[in-house]
Amino acid sequence: MNSPLSPSAVAQPPIFTPHDFRKALGQFATGVTIVTALDALGQPVGVTVSSFNSVSLHPPLVLWSMANSAASLPVFMAGTHYAVHVLGAEQKELAMRFATKGIDRWAGVAHQPGHSGVPLLDGAVATFECFNRSRYQEGDHVIFVGEVERCGYRNEAAPLIYHDGRMR
Repeated sequence: MNSPLSPSAVAQPPIFTPHDFRKALGQFATGVTIVTALDALGQPVGVTVSSFNSVSLHPPLVLWSMANSAASLPVFMAGTHYAVHVLGAEQKELAMRFATKGIDRWAGVAHQPGHSGVPLLDGAVATFECFNRSRYQEGDHVIFVGEVERCGYRNEAAPLIYHDGRMR
C-alpha cells in the first residue's frame, strides 16, 4: 500500500501547450512581492516574485520560487537569509523596477538593513525576514522555504495584485 506522500503512479504527459498552461495559471490572482538578499560581497540583490505562499504556522514557514535561468539564483542558493516584501497597490513602479533586467534596481530605493543585514524596503505592506531553510529543485524552478525570524505589517494598505499577466 502506498503512503499518502508517495506517488502511486507516473504523471501522464500534458495535452496542452506551455502557452495554455501560462494563461490558465494567470487566472489565479496572486500578490506581488520583492525578495531581497545580500550577495557574497555584501551588495543588495532583489527580484520581483509572485510565487509566494505560506507553508506552516508552527514553525513559521513561507515559500517562493525562482527560475533556474534567473541571474540572481546563485545568491539566493548560497545565502543564509533573505526578506520577502509584500507590496502595496501604490508600489507597482517598484515591482516593475525589480523585474527589469540590466538596470540598477537599487538606485534611489529607500531601504535599511534587517536583523540579519538583508535589505528591507521601505513601505511594504508586510515583510518577512527569513532564514534560508530549504531549497528544492523542481522542473525549471527552485523552490525556497524560509523560516520566518521576524515579520511586520501595516493594515491600512491595499495589496498589489498580479492577474492575467498584469499588475493591478
